[in-house]
Parts: sequence; structure tokens; C-alpha cells
Amino acid sequence: MTDDMSLKQLPLTIIVAATPKNGIGKNGALPWPMLKKEMAYFTRVTKRVPMPTNTGSVQSDAWKQTNLEGTRRNVVIMGRKTWDSIPPKFQPLKDRTSIVISSQDPAKLEAVPDDVVVASDILSGLQSLGQKVREGKALPVGRAFVIGGAKIYQAAMELPQTTSVLLTRIHKDYECDTFFSETLDDASSGWRRKSLEDLRAFVGEDVPEGPLTEGEGSDETSYEFQLYERS
Repeated sequence: MTDDMSLKQLPLTIIVAATPKNGIGKNGALPWPMLKKEMAYFTRVTKRVPMPTNTGSVQSDAWKQTNLEGTRRNVVIMGRKTWDSIPPKFQPLKDRTSIVISSQDPAKLEAVPDDVVVASDILSGLQSLGQKVREGKALPVGRAFVIGGAKIYQAAMELPQTTSVLLTRIHKDYECDTFFSETLDDASSGWRRKSLEDLRAFVGEDVPEGPLTEGEGSDETSYEFQLYERS
């Protein structure tokens, strides 16, 4: 996809971690202890550019994957507060194209590199990125992930092209002041949880069955990777 019209129609995937009560944040940070394996999963999934087709040949697929690297790049879409929460040395997120949604004038935002798209909403951000791709100033796009915060998630859920949610369900309640608005398991939500096999195929890796656990003592936290799609 190389132009703004096709990018505005690009399927969007929300990627979010939430407690049983859908809490996602506290005081601008994650409310649970650092989960290194969960963060590594986020990094791998948002970096991995999907192959256009499956040839059925392991050798051919491996060759294609190698040759795709550096020719296409996934997009991560986030609000300004989420951008600000990323430590400066990790801005922008490596090997991904960043779109930052902000109501402020881009000139007033601090430390936003030229290769980061700043826009007032998700669709105009994708349109601006499409223009940069056409001009050769950005790599063509693989997948697009919405990574937070709450208002950006809500805006994405209202777009028909948001077709998938990669949810890390944290199996422990933490005090939160920010929440993911959608109740995905509600029968009337229009969303349906997919199988483990579907999740593995979607993210392109062998996701473990059942919950994972990190930390010790009071910091011990278990969680599970899940995939939901519009029904």
C-alpha cells in the first residue's frame, strides 16, 4: 500500500494490555510491575512485517521474510501522552514508523523527529504517511498497530477498519485511572475471541498455551495473550 487512499483504508490492529476490569494505566504509566516477556512480545509483533502470501515452502518463506526486511515497515499509532511516556532514547520505536496523534501544533511538540508523522486524528495521520511514502520519504507500510492511550483506542474502535484487537489479559487487578472502553467478551460487542491457532497465525509466532507468569512474591503477575476480531 503506497498511497494515502489505500493507507486510510488499511486494517488497524489495537494492541493493549488490560486488567480483568479493563484497567490499562495509572498516573500515565503501567499499573503493574515490568513484564519483560510481555514487552518483548509487543516489540516482536509490532515489528514483524507479514508476508504477502504463504507459499507453503519453509525455505521460500524464510527467503521472502529476509528480503522483506528493510523494504516495508509496520506503523505504530499513539497519542501524545503515550509518545511522551517512551524514554527519549527509545523514541521513535525502532524499526517501526510512528504516527503521533495530537491536538497541538506539531511545531510546539518537543523532540519529535522529522520521520515521525504528527496529525490531529488517525485517518489524517495515515493520509500524511501515505504522502510521505509516495514521495519516497517513508517505507511502504506493512501492518498498522494502535498502541494507546485510552482516547486513541476509543477513536480507533469507532473506525470500521479496526478489525483486530491483540489483548494481553492481566490476571490480577491493579488500581487504575485509565481504562480500555470496550468489553470484548460481551455478546453484543460485535467482537469475538479467536482460537490460539488463529492468534499464532496472526502474530507469526508460537504463542504459548495458557497464562505466563513473571515476577516473584507480591510482584508475581500472570497474563495471557489473546486475539479478538470483529464478528
